[in-house]
Parts: sequence; structure tokens; C-alpha cells
Amino acid sequence: MGRCSQRLRGSVPTPAMTAATCPVSAAAAGAVLTIDLGAIADNYRRLQARLGAVPAAAVVKADAYGLGAADVAPALAAEGCRHFFVAQLAEGMALRAALGPGAVIYILNGLPPGAEPEAVAHDLQPVLNGLGQIDAWRKAAEHAGRPLAAALQVDSGMSRLGLAPAEVTQLAERPGRLSGIAVSLVMSHLACADEPDNPANALQREAFEALRRRLPAAPASLANGSGVFLDRAFHFDLARPGAALYGINPTPGKANPMRPVVGLAAKVVQTRSLPGAGVGVGYGYAFRSAGALPLATIALGYADGWPRAAATAAFVDGVRLPFAGRVSMDLIVLDVSALPPGRLKEGDMVELLCEQQDVDAVAAAAGTIGYEVLTGLGRRFHRQLQGRREAGS
Repeated sequence: MGRCSQRLRGSVPTPAMTAATCPVSAAAAGAVLTIDLGAIADNYRRLQARLGAVPAAAVVKADAYGLGAADVAPALAAEGCRHFFVAQLAEGMALRAALGPGAVIYILNGLPPGAEPEAVAHDLQPVLNGLGQIDAWRKAAEHAGRPLAAALQVDSGMSRLGLAPAEVTQLAERPGRLSGIAVSLVMSHLACADEPDNPANALQREAFEALRRRLPAAPASLANGSGVFLDRAFHFDLARPGAALYGINPTPGKANPMRPVVGLAAKVVQTRSLPGAGVGVGYGYAFRSAGALPLATIALGYADGWPRAAATAAFVDGVRLPFAGRVSMDLIVLDVSALPPGRLKEGDMVELLCEQQDVDAVAAAAGTIGYEVLTGLGRRFHRQLQGRREAGS
């Protein structure tokens, strides 16, 4: 019995177990997801060049937006990244194991009550978003017998996370409440950074500046990936790009300054020819043939994270092959009439995320954003890494 079978026998495998412990082989998988670590590193360099002397952190929450934090974070560390952000404590613990000592790892959501000892044990810094989290971290410092580093987040207008202005006032009036907490960063988050002309950006920056002046002096951070492309007044002392690292356009409506990172290709499961007009294809017969038509069915569907609403196309040799009918859970049917007869056979690959169709294009077709498409890409793929290099190489 293989190692994967031994580990999973008698338990219900979780997505993390099946992905990390039992990777899917290229032969067994219905589709192949290619992740270009070299492109991620290059995107980091591009963002850092725009920031100049201001360092860029890396947001690697949600398993590096679904692309594998255990691979992505070391690639970014090799480029000189020293600050990493995740959303949850469990992500931070896994990231510490991947990166080892030295890197600064922040937990954006703060810590669940009672989890402070685990954060201390793994040298993780919570982003403290409320007075309750501050009080719990102060008690953790008392228990540890030493100051503990943490970030403070203020709500500058997004109304999602962070200390409200009234809570900042309470801290300013009772500075002892931060006793034992070494404030390493004061931060907030922009709600409209991808809309550079939105007046909310300037209002948030002004609110952030006013709030941080009432807190202990510390480096400041406001800009996310889109914020990097705003005026330098938004950059402060540390920027926090996330999706831009993974190729999603941080400047919607303009040319994407980032390199594409992911490719997706699916296998042909079956080919067939419809005999004439009026033949229904797929659920609900949403597509009916106008005449004799060759089709190919591929092993990809919404269970793999391809949005059901994104009835777009696949590509072979740069030739567009439109979807014929609805996206199913595990299958998509393609109109392959643009190809020479017999060009596709069972086992051949067609491209879906590629030069002709990126993540943002698929998101637009589905009426969503690239973030949702990227983080939704499933675990049934064979994952193929490109462009890996080691620190110092």
C-alpha cells in the first residue's frame, strides 16, 4: 500500500490532504494547471520597482490564491520578500513551516480567542482589529514574560475590519492598554484602489493618516496591489500586493502590467459528430446545432472551479473553439468545427487559460472578478510548476 493510501485509510481526506499528500498525476488528471513561479517572482520585481525604496510584502492567503503557498512563498522569499500576510492562524502556522525562521508573518484576521499561545509558539504576528484582540494579546505578552509584536489595523472607511475611530480614541486615552505589545505596523485597507479616480481613496488616506497619528509611532501600510499604482502618497512604509502577484490586472481598464502566471489545459474525453440541424447539446438543450457539427467533450467543469456562467471557449493552436451548451459539473462540450477534421482525438489537450484567454477574461464572462476564479481552481488538476529557483541562486 502506498504512502497516500496508508495516510488516508480510515479517515475522510480533506482537500489539503488530497492536494498536498496525494498530488494527481498527469496521466490520472482530467486537466493540467501550470503555475509559473518565475512569473510570480517577476511580478514581485515589477511591483517593487514601482515602489522604489518602499518594500513590498506578499499576501499569500487562501493558499497563495489557490496556487500553493508552500511553493509560492519560498519563491518570493528568494526575491527578497520578508513580510507575508495570511488571513487565518492555520495558514500562518503552515507558512512558518514552509519558510522557516526569519520571515515576518502577519495574520490579517487576528486570532481566535484562546489561540494566542499557538501564534506565540510559531512566531506569528496578529493584526489586531479590535480592543478585545488587543487585550488578549497583551495578556499573552504578560504570560510570555516579554513584549510580543503585532500590527494594529484601523478602519479608515471600509467598515470591514479594524479599530473604529472611537476605539482609537480609547487607546490614545489609555496607552497602557498596549503595554507589552510591540507595535510593528499600523495598517488599513483601501476599498476602491482599483478605481484610481474614486474620491474614496483620498478620503481613506486622510482618515488613515489622522488615526495613525493617535497611535504609537510605527511603520504604516495602506496600499494593496492596486494601491501600488496610485500616487506615491499611498505607499507609506510597506505595500501589500496580493492578486497582482498572481497575474490579475491591478489596473482594470488599462493594459495589465503583470505577467500571466497560470495556464489551464483539459483533456478531450470524447469526440462526436452531430448529423444535422436541431440536435440538443447538454443540460436544458441550451445549444442546438444549426447543421452537421463536430464536437469534443473535455474533462473540466464547475467542480474544477470553472464558473458555470463562463460559457467562453477553449483554444487549440490558437484557434477558438466555443462552448456548445452549458458548463456541467465535470464536462464541457466544444464546437470544434474550426479545426481540420480529425485534429482532436481522445486524450488530446485544449487550452482554457492561455495567451488568448486569461483569468480576468474568464471572470468578466462569468460576471465576477479574477480573484474568485483564481481561488476557485480545484484540486483535481495535475499541478505543474515552472520557473522554480532557490534563494541566493
